[in-house]
Amino acid sequence: MKPTLSDLERIAREAGAILRDGYSKEHQISYKGVIDLVTEVDHASEAFILKEIQTHFPDSHIIAEESGETKGANGGIWYIDPLDGTVNYAHHIPAFCVSIAYAFDGVVMLAAVYEPLRDEMFTAERGKGATLNGKPIHASAATELQRSLLVTGFPYDAWHTEKDNFKKFEKLGRLTQGVRRLGSAALDGCYVAAGRFDGFWELSLKSWDVAACGLIAEEGGARVSSTEGNLDYISSPQSILAAAPGIYEQLLEQLQ
Repeated sequence: MKPTLSDLERIAREAGAILRDGYSKEHQISYKGVIDLVTEVDHASEAFILKEIQTHFPDSHIIAEESGETKGANGGIWYIDPLDGTVNYAHHIPAFCVSIAYAFDGVVMLAAVYEPLRDEMFTAERGKGATLNGKPIHASAATELQRSLLVTGFPYDAWHTEKDNFKKFEKLGRLTQGVRRLGSAALDGCYVAAGRFDGFWELSLKSWDVAACGLIAEEGGARVSSTEGNLDYISSPQSILAAAPGIYEQLLEQLQ
């Protein structure tokens, strides 16, 4: 049995309620890395999502941020980020979301990203467009890099990797209206889909960071690829470029 977009939306909304209910509380914080933290709410949200999937769609293959990979017996794969923007959440900064995607035979087919504080539900089904709270959304009509507003992010191991993104951040900051850093890759991609940002790129990510927002951006009319121009941005090593069609080639050139 395959899920529907309504199934993803329901699960994301209910997991988002867990995030919203815990937002104003003091959090139990542990560290997966020097600056890569996790809270008790990440675990609570993920436990809820996994239970829902395993109850209604048994034998599912699941790739989740906190619990890792659960092998399944069918051709479907769920990509789960129970709290994208954990650092923001832990500091009571209102920029975070739940991100859920479902792929079949290696192709992402369904996506839901829910930002509970603003009650914004971004969804997409392959071939049927993207929506925000049920209304169609579209990438911007930007054609000039100089007049575009971009968003990006930085890896948790920025001081240990050549892919720290700082040089590209500086370069594109000088060529555009500006580059923002929100701290949630899933929201970054959705905001490109909605035309709030004209482009988004990031170099070091995980599949659960980009699976849902990538489809939403694609279905919103953005061009989406790896930062090297490959259409597969899910497979390791993950990177993503999502941009309005009118500036995609310009951004891709600058990122080389």
